[in-house]
Amino acid sequence: MVKKKLNKKRLITSIVMLLMIIIFVVLGVFSSKFAKVSKDSTVVEYIVENGLGMYQVFDDLESKGLIKSAFALKVYSKIKGGDISFGTYSLSKNMNAIEVYDVLTEKRNANHNEVKFTFREGRNVRQLISDLTSISDITEEEILTTLSDTTYLKNLINEYWFLTDDILNKDIYYSLEGYLYPNTYMIYKNSSFKSVVKKMLDEMDNKLIPYKDKIENSNYTVHELLTLASIVEQEGPAGTDRYGIAGVFTNRLNDGWSLGSCVTTYYAAKVNLGEALYQKDIDDCTNKYNTRCMTYIGLPVGPICNPSIDSIVSSLNPTKHNYYYFEADKNNKTYFNETYAGHLETIKRLEKEGLWNEIQWFNKWYGTFC
Repeated sequence: MVKKKLNKKRLITSIVMLLMIIIFVVLGVFSSKFAKVSKDSTVVEYIVENGLGMYQVFDDLESKGLIKSAFALKVYSKIKGGDISFGTYSLSKNMNAIEVYDVLTEKRNANHNEVKFTFREGRNVRQLISDLTSISDITEEEILTTLSDTTYLKNLINEYWFLTDDILNKDIYYSLEGYLYPNTYMIYKNSSFKSVVKKMLDEMDNKLIPYKDKIENSNYTVHELLTLASIVEQEGPAGTDRYGIAGVFTNRLNDGWSLGSCVTTYYAAKVNLGEALYQKDIDDCTNKYNTRCMTYIGLPVGPICNPSIDSIVSSLNPTKHNYYYFEADKNNKTYFNETYAGHLETIKRLEKEGLWNEIQWFNKWYGTFC
């Protein structure tokens, strides 16, 4: 009986010791997950985007090699508690995971170095480069490299329903032209261009989603619709009859006419509206943006600017009429004609009344009529 009790006591002692060994091993392994990644003390500016979840931050930290285990911090956060605020944080690889956690959950450590980025309707990527590089650390090289990164673009195509392989066409100047929704955005001064693109594409998604069914049941692909809308945006400034203007281009497309749009020639020549445009630019029929070439039938190869939702909806719901020509005066009043003769008469009258647009006068001086 005594022997049995001793054996039982030894068994219990062995089990307890085994459990303690297992616990110590597990704790040892687990604690190693909190250790410093390296002795590298280089400071890394780590950005937590607004709206990003705590677990997403931990996963990102692990992928960037700033912590050893996202899982370990997820467990620790359950015990410790706390929230992570958006902003920019100074981290390094010689910080252990708990130190990283403490920095991220201390709100005063967040550098909210935000700037306001306003991208107006009708502006193109060339102008976006100027707008964005003037207020942030983003460079022209970063923008151009990103927009030509085929792998990145294919990932975007998989992520956003309105992006298709059309943006990969080699004749397109800038892959995401027309898709970067114009609005005012709050960005960090040291944001990456990709983070700005995400904001703009997300906003385009928000604007387009109410019209998704109608777009899919229309005669246009999303790319074609945005291309037409970009022309309407620049041909019809705010205050003009954009629905009527869209109707003119729809008639021309349906009847196999050249669109004859001057704004496409400006884009093709890579000059801004109001700058010098020459006859050689109009006559260049090799450029797949130039619809002023009378032998070019159909839409340009892609959008020529980033249109507003107003121009997109106008292009999706054009006014039905019999007009093939239009003109807008200085006050943005729109005039429509069925014939070219009638169009010329309207222009003469506007000239006589002092209502002709100065841009038209400017280009007549350079020997063009656009």
